[in-house]
Amino acid sequence: MGKLTLKSDTRVIEIFANYPDFVRDKMQRLRELVIETAEETEAVSVLEETLKWGEPSFVTKSGSTLRMDWKEKTPNQYAMYFQCTSRLVDTFRLVFNHKFRYEGNRAIVFHLNEKVPEVELKQCIKASLIYHTVKEELTLGI
Repeated sequence: MGKLTLKSDTRVIEIFANYPDFVRDKMQRLRELVIETAEETEAVSVLEETLKWGEPSFVTKSGSTLRMDWKEKTPNQYAMYFQCTSRLVDTFRLVFNHKFRYEGNRAIVFHLNEKVPEVELKQCIKASLIYHTVKEELTLGI
């Protein structure tokens, strides 16, 4: 594993600080999982944390943009969003079946009262962070 350079936009930190108390730790844990996964992934040397569509987003040179957010209109859930034109969510559904709840071909949705399957989620995160190097593989390296 190489050394990861994390480039964070200060506006992202503000977004996390402004989430309601009941969801802030859960959103922060998703953020930590993305950073941990990037640190553990040899092919990722730079992780950019930015805002896309007003949501915390993560971008790598060889990956597909990964976003996350909690929304007032669905207060009992939060989600991790993937590029809908990619094969990511369809592949997660194939590999992990009912381990997650999905929103179409764009998101994994978590309910506030459930435990997140972190081991499996980190595999999804890794596939997104290196998507352009694994997109020809049947299960994206998972």
